[in-house]
Amino acid sequence: MNDAIASDPIALHRGLLTLDTHIDIPWPTGPDPFLEGPRRVDLPKMHRGGLAAGCFAAYVPQAARTPENEAAAFERAIGMLQAIRAMGRSENGIVARVAVTAEEIAACKREGVLAIVPAVENGFAMGHDLSRLARFRGLGARYLTLTHNGHNALADSCNPRTDLGNALTEHGGLSPLGRAAIAELNRLGMLIDVAHVSRDSMLQAADLSRTPIVSTHSCIRTLCDNARNMDDAQLDALRDVGGIIQITAVAAFLKQDGKPDTVTVADFADHVDYAVRRIGIEHVGISSDFDGGGGFTGWHNAGESANITLELLRRGYDRQEIAALWGGNFLRVLRIAEERAG
Repeated sequence: MNDAIASDPIALHRGLLTLDTHIDIPWPTGPDPFLEGPRRVDLPKMHRGGLAAGCFAAYVPQAARTPENEAAAFERAIGMLQAIRAMGRSENGIVARVAVTAEEIAACKREGVLAIVPAVENGFAMGHDLSRLARFRGLGARYLTLTHNGHNALADSCNPRTDLGNALTEHGGLSPLGRAAIAELNRLGMLIDVAHVSRDSMLQAADLSRTPIVSTHSCIRTLCDNARNMDDAQLDALRDVGGIIQITAVAAFLKQDGKPDTVTVADFADHVDYAVRRIGIEHVGISSDFDGGGGFTGWHNAGESANITLELLRRGYDRQEIAALWGGNFLRVLRIAEERAG
């Protein structure tokens, strides 16, 4: 058994800057995040589970691409970002702070403050107006997930929506607007999140972006043949541009026909192991997609986050490696985006 396990693995876990790169929030209203409640993530669960930071997503579902729907999607994203920012306060003995740079996230950990990192999920939120990206960045958003389920004006999704009239492909990957959006995201210092996009969209984004791309919540297609997962060529492309795949806790992405009660922490770690062997540990991270579909036996909610660290220790990962997986690698790409902005 690893010496760290024999001594104090929980202390090791709590000493790490643990950053979950994709968490959903309720909308338009939901439980007070400062109270223990029914959600998989609230601030008491983060504190109890030794989860130091989370990227909270302003998620916009795909709808028919009409001017009215695009305007409504933008307003929803703005409202959700404002709700995420409102989590940055002190209440019930818990202190949380909105952190919008890598250094601010690191400072929160040093000061024992929970870090709230805003993000936007689905480029549908910007419609056809590139100037809206600056509005998102002004409210702290650090990444944009280019699509969700269904194609949008920026790119093809890996999950076309036949109910919205989607063909298998629409743009052949990125649209001209999507290419312009990537340039603007680079300028703003926002990361390009390729979770949910088609294979062609992802490979084109990797080639085009001036900063490393990320998939904030995906798994390994070789281990589980799901359209949301990445094949070896995609993993290699991520590595080649310095990007990251954040292995996520969605049961159906971890095991074929997986359900929360049939998938375990070991199944999750198998995906981490595969990615580490294939592309190197510096290109792999951890996410949950809690309150957006994530959760399985052993990691049902943020309060059980230490179980991931325990399994990685059992598999021989050392403290430095686990720190890289749990947040260090994501902070690296955030810093690169900050340095190359403008």
